[in-house]
Amino acid sequence: MTGTTYAVLGLLAVQPWSTYELTRQMERTLGRVWPRAQSRLYEEPKKLVALGFATAAEESTGRRLRTVYSITDAGRGALAHWLREPGDGPVLEFEQLVKLGFAEHGTKDDALRTIAAAHRWAEQQNTENLAVAVRYAAGDGPFQYRAAQGMLAGAFFTEFYAMVARWSDWAAGQVASWPDDPAQAVADPAALAEIARRADWASPPTPEA
Repeated sequence: MTGTTYAVLGLLAVQPWSTYELTRQMERTLGRVWPRAQSRLYEEPKKLVALGFATAAEESTGRRLRTVYSITDAGRGALAHWLREPGDGPVLEFEQLVKLGFAEHGTKDDALRTIAAAHRWAEQQNTENLAVAVRYAAGDGPFQYRAAQGMLAGAFFTEFYAMVARWSDWAAGQVASWPDDPAQAVADPAALAEIARRADWASPPTPEA
């Protein structure tokens, strides 16, 4: 049982799905936090059946047959057991930030284009995020009865996309002040001090004298 297996089991706890429907739902609901290749997802329901955590039934849709998977009581128990553990924190993969980390080997324009691309990414990602948020706020989202659970991820991504946009605006301002040769750039002492101040958000308050 991997995290992907449990994610598929969680979707089966919502309702029965065919393998195709599972991959679509995985992409729509969990793809932003747990991206996995479709080829892997097609094997997970079979694994759950072998473990006794799901059942498979053949259904006809017109002239075609499809396999629909449903969770079992044992599967619900396994899902509940998995949920007792808090899990791992997020893992960030950000190619544009990697490129900026070696900006002195390119040009100033290279860095500015990379930052602009990051801002466009945030805007593009938030377009669908906004549309979904508006639907749920109006009471018309998919599986609206699960909105209390879904809004936790929705709030995270709303803040995440906004953070990337804000950061890219700030980074563009920093790089704009660089000399033409990025290898000659010098960090702004005030900006370094501000980063240190903001990084101190989790420190306990200093007792009053």
